[in-house]
Parts: sequence; structure tokens; C-alpha cells
Amino acid sequence: MKLGYLINTYPRASHSFIRREIAALERQGHQVLRLAMRSDRAALKDAADLAEDARTTHILEAGGAALLRRALRWMAGRPGQALAALRLAMACGARGAGGGPGTGGRLRHLIYWIEAAEVARLCHAAGVEHLHAHFGTNSATVALLAGVMGGPRWSFTTHGPEEFDAPLALSLGEKITRAHRAVAVSSFGRSQLCRWVAPDQWRKIAVVHCGIGPAGFAPAPLPEGGPRLVAIGRLAPQKGFALLVEAMAVAAPRLPGLHLTLVGDGELRPGIEAAIARHGLGGQITLAGWQDEAGVRAAIAGASALILPSFAEGLPVVLMEAMAMGRPVIATAIAGVPELVTAETGWLVPAGDAAALAAAIVELAATPAARLQAMGAAARARVLDRHDIDREAERLAELFR
Repeated sequence: MKLGYLINTYPRASHSFIRREIAALERQGHQVLRLAMRSDRAALKDAADLAEDARTTHILEAGGAALLRRALRWMAGRPGQALAALRLAMACGARGAGGGPGTGGRLRHLIYWIEAAEVARLCHAAGVEHLHAHFGTNSATVALLAGVMGGPRWSFTTHGPEEFDAPLALSLGEKITRAHRAVAVSSFGRSQLCRWVAPDQWRKIAVVHCGIGPAGFAPAPLPEGGPRLVAIGRLAPQKGFALLVEAMAVAAPRLPGLHLTLVGDGELRPGIEAAIARHGLGGQITLAGWQDEAGVRAAIAGASALILPSFAEGLPVVLMEAMAMGRPVIATAIAGVPELVTAETGWLVPAGDAAALAAAIVELAATPAARLQAMGAAARARVLDRHDIDREAERLAELFR
């Protein structure tokens, strides 16, 4: 099948799961046209991301004038569909005004309408049979409008938490109703989509997990000493890393060998650096910045456990990667996380509770090495059973038919 994949910004360091999904579909014989509005080229470090960037058509790089000319030519050939798409864009824009990231008012949706015409044109030229958008935000809006404007049948994957924070402003119910299929990455995510459509639409909402390649995340022996923790993700409010610094301040006096490596970057870095300095944790916390996949694997291999202090999530791929490498995890019991993390594979703690995070760190430190190894083995077995990328991609392709 000839497929199109549509993402707002692609590739990104945090979107390696999309790259792996596309590669799995191609291994199964599908052809995939990669479409994105823009590139994150300047921030890319991984060679695989840079190669993926070269394979992706970035629509806005053509320039506004060229994009408008192409869009108008496409619309001129199907004026009724273009008008219907414009009406739908304005209706979505009325709902989305002031709704947060990926929403936008009527002016923003007018831009989405123009982008959608170009997406429809590119898909038609490439013979795309089915278009799949990742994230239920603006990329799904463009896919929705392209579908009305002569584009291919389409579907989309929601990840959370952004889609769950603003379902009305994102016209999530409209998207599910008009899409061929809607995909969630966890049962929790599916439940959130079911909230916004009538029960007769629930049948089109499926769960397909994000996946990993088992060979890419081989188990590694646990490090000696410590405990040594790793946390990975954007330094953004929803990730809870400021709270993790507070938990480290509680646990560190009781655990002289405790160390945390925080892999990632973002807008909260200055505040986190200030909190580390305020608590005198410069020797216990290392801010490693963004790393390529090899760097992420090395950070996980050097840790006794992954710690995930998030306030809001979907189902983080980093959990799967750490568990595949045989690492137990400490994570907040939110969203889809408890579907993957159990008492056999780690510790679940209440979100927003620094004392509970600190207590879990202390309990990890007191756990015998043999028990940690058994938890890591159980973690790897669980993630390979539920998140094998080739199996999940095959399930996704069936939904496209």
C-alpha cells in the first residue's frame, strides 16, 4: 500500500518512535511518503534523524507565495470541495480560538486550509492511498481538511497529553467522526477519545502501541554502586523534573552514592539549574542535554533504574526503551503508565508527590541486586510482549485498509 505520513514538525529528537514505525511499515512492503510542515533540522544530532529529514518533504520550505499558488490551483479544480473544507476550517477555528498549542482561531485554520490543499495535491501526485497523521493537534486538522478537499482516506494517532487537555478546542470529536480510523497508544488514551464521540463511533477507535526494535535496545548489566538514576525527556512543565530535583534533595542525604543523569533540554532548564544549585545537588545531578539514540542507550545502560516523575503523559516511549534494556522504573501512576509498569517491573507513585518519589528512590537503593535484575528481566519481557515495533506496525497497517 502507498501510505502518506503527516506530522507538524518532523523529524525531531523526541519522535524517534515515528521513524521506527515508518521503517517497520516499509520493511513490510509498504511505501511511505513523509510529509511535514517544517523541519527541526538545526536541533538534530542523530544520523538516522538527519537521514530521515532528507527523505521528508517539508511543505513550508517552498515559501508562502509558492505554497499559496499551488494550493489555489488545487482548489480551482474542485471548488465545491474547497469551499466545504473552508467552512469546516472556520468552524474548527471558532472552537479553537485561545485553546492552546495545536489549536488556533480562524486565521490559523485558514493557514491549515491552504496547507491541506498542498497535502492533498502531493498525496494525489504520489498515488497515496491512505494518509496517517501523528498527534491529534494541527497535523490531524490538516489531514481532516485535506480529506474533504480531494485528499486520500485518512487516520490519526493521538498520544496525549496535549489532545486530552483541549479536546473541544482541537475538534477531537469531529476528527474521530470523519476519520477512517482513530488510534490511541494506550487503553487510557482510547478511553479519552471515546468521551468525545457517540458510542456508535467507538468501534473505529483502536489501540496500537508505540513500538521498539528489540535488537536496538539490548539488555545491559546493572552498574555497581549508586543508585544511579536516569530521567529522559523535554524539560517542560508536564514532565515534572522540577519535582524530581525536590525528591533528590530529600533522598540524597540518606544515599551518599545517589546520582541522577537528566537527558533532555527545554524551556525549564534555567529553573532546574537554579533548583539544583539551591539544594546543593551539583554533584548529584548531571544535565546531559539532548543525546542521539546511542547516547540515550548509554545513559540507560549506566543507570540502575529509569525515573519518570511526569504530571501528564500519554505512554512514554522512554519507558519502553529502558525496560527493554532490563531496567526497572520508578514512574508516576498516570495515564497509560500503569498499563506497562507493574509491581514486578518497578514502582508506581502518586503524581506530584516529592516525598513518594524520594521514598521509592530509597526503596530502590535497598533492593538487592538479584531482585533488581529479576525486575529488569520481567520489564524486558513485558515490553517485548506488548511493544514489538514490527507487530504493532502490522496491526496499524490492517487498520489502514
